[in-house]
Amino acid sequence: MTARSGATASHGDVALTDRQIAARILPLLAACALGLVPFTVYSNFLVDITRESGQGAPLMGWLRGTGGVAALVVGVCCAPLLDRVSRGVAAAGALAVLALACLLGVLGSVWSWAVFCLLVGAGTAVLNPAVSAMAADRFRDEATSGRAATQVSATMTLTAMLAAPLLAGPALLWGWRGDLVATAVLAVATAGLLLRHAVRGPGRETSTPPSAPTGYVAGLRVAWTRPGVPALLLVSTLRTTAFMGQLAYLAVVYWQRFAVGPGVFSLVWTLSGLAFFLGNWFGGRALRSQPSARCAAWIACAAALVGTGAVLAVFLAPVLPVALLATALLAASHAVVAAVVTTVLVRASSGHRGTVLGLNGAGQSLGVCLGATVAGAGLAAAGWEGAGTALALVTLLAALAAGRAAGVLGGPARSGQHAGGTP
Repeated sequence: MTARSGATASHGDVALTDRQIAARILPLLAACALGLVPFTVYSNFLVDITRESGQGAPLMGWLRGTGGVAALVVGVCCAPLLDRVSRGVAAAGALAVLALACLLGVLGSVWSWAVFCLLVGAGTAVLNPAVSAMAADRFRDEATSGRAATQVSATMTLTAMLAAPLLAGPALLWGWRGDLVATAVLAVATAGLLLRHAVRGPGRETSTPPSAPTGYVAGLRVAWTRPGVPALLLVSTLRTTAFMGQLAYLAVVYWQRFAVGPGVFSLVWTLSGLAFFLGNWFGGRALRSQPSARCAAWIACAAALVGTGAVLAVFLAPVLPVALLATALLAASHAVVAAVVTTVLVRASSGHRGTVLGLNGAGQSLGVCLGATVAGAGLAAAGWEGAGTALALVTLLAALAAGRAAGVLGGPARSGQHAGGTP
């Protein structure tokens, strides 16, 4: 493509609205949404699943945790491969793995659930970064690429919030097994769609290859030496640790401090999910018009500082309205941090987005595994004050890491720079 045609493509991308961006990456949004459904079915129907498996709730809950470990291991191991193979093929393969996991889950035995959790964790560790990188590489303008990636993450947030009630209705007709079978069918259909685009040729829905071929270790090294990338990956891991830590104990906090039972707490959970979605969606939208990566990192730093105070307020709030406000503020601030990390990583990793986003996903999996541990340690040491303080310290470290990223990141990105272009 000539410089003139490349510039035209870039200017065309700049003019795209959110709706037009979403229309271009619709199959990718569907794929990332499907990736969240298997574990949602498992969590939503855990009581019935535990009873039919003949095992105890502690064991079945522990199996869910093995999925996070599998996601961490597979995410780290496979991250560099996402820049060496067709991301469309990788995403289709991940969806096929999720479909297989769902079919195994239908069997209902403890061993089938064990394999289910491992396969779902491994599949999503490949699916999410591959889809995010594909969405970003669909556009030449870096601001639009970042917006496409944040649309993927916002879709995942919305799915996490809506999947449980949407799955409950069909389950009244065909049970949780029917939900798993339907998910498997949709996953296979979406995989076929992504594979068809991949076979048609690169550049439509698949990734743009790196600017220069790199080996496995070299790919990790290149990603790790990109300015600001290591600090942002640390921000992502710490932010996820703090946010997932408070989610692990949120229901207990509301019950013990304000006598909010499971039925009413579902509204609190919806409040948190809605605030996160809105923060992620509108934060990503605002960042599209912010060309300076340094300023974006400072925004993440400020949002993390807000989150530091908010998580303390959640655990120490004297009355229910304060706790509700703090819960919404905490979710929104974390969502802004997540949007900044995704946007800046996409802009900073042209040609190596698969590797960088794969490492980001692995860091988030690590955060999921660490969150409840950190909060639990604080709770054991000093009650709810200890849990809030421990998570606040983790969030503060995320703010410091974001400030460090701002110190090494450059100024405004050049419009039109694309994957594989000159850094």
